[in-house]
Amino acid sequence: MTEKQRIKEIITRLEKEYGQAHIALEYKDPFQLLVAVILSAQCTDVRVNMITPALFKKFPGPRQMAEADVGEIEEIIRSCGFFRNKAKNIKAAAKMIVEEFGGRVPDTMKDLLRLPGVARKTANVVLFNAFGVTEGIAVDTHVRRLANRLGLSREKDPVKIERELMEKIPKKLWGRITYLLIDHGRKICKARKPLCGDCILRDLCPYYKSSAK
Repeated sequence: MTEKQRIKEIITRLEKEYGQAHIALEYKDPFQLLVAVILSAQCTDVRVNMITPALFKKFPGPRQMAEADVGEIEEIIRSCGFFRNKAKNIKAAAKMIVEEFGGRVPDTMKDLLRLPGVARKTANVVLFNAFGVTEGIAVDTHVRRLANRLGLSREKDPVKIERELMEKIPKKLWGRITYLLIDHGRKICKARKPLCGDCILRDLCPYYKSSAK
């Protein structure tokens, strides 16, 4: 089996197992999605979904968030990691959206990367889920871990991992692959103790073959 065939088979099996895979964050519009993704760094999606209803009730859009007292934002998102820095970035991003983008979340990678608190992962998630735009592959902790274990990349830097995945995976699947890998990472290929015995990819996985020796 060639490397290209192996990767194709990995994707085929993941699609069969996790065909309903999708973003777990809850949101109603592009701005809410942007804020939720900023909050999700070093924080579980479950926790973010517990925080955002109160946050968006008080500050439903970029204008309200831009005018908010940063201390109020901090208080609402306190249970989320790095809450002070996130509150500062969310307010600053909202201000830029209002002042430079007419109150609308930008729909290009270039413009999204200008927003405080936004790197490529966040931009990719917003573009794909809010606008149906595929610019790259969102690399979070699950995607990074699985890319390494499955031998799709040896890199540790998310941007370098993304670049390798983009070279190996068809563009039409760039948006989907993130959520297929996330679901498999949450269910089977866990960080501390992967359930290799239950894994549908173990015969294709270098990590399993090396650990089984």
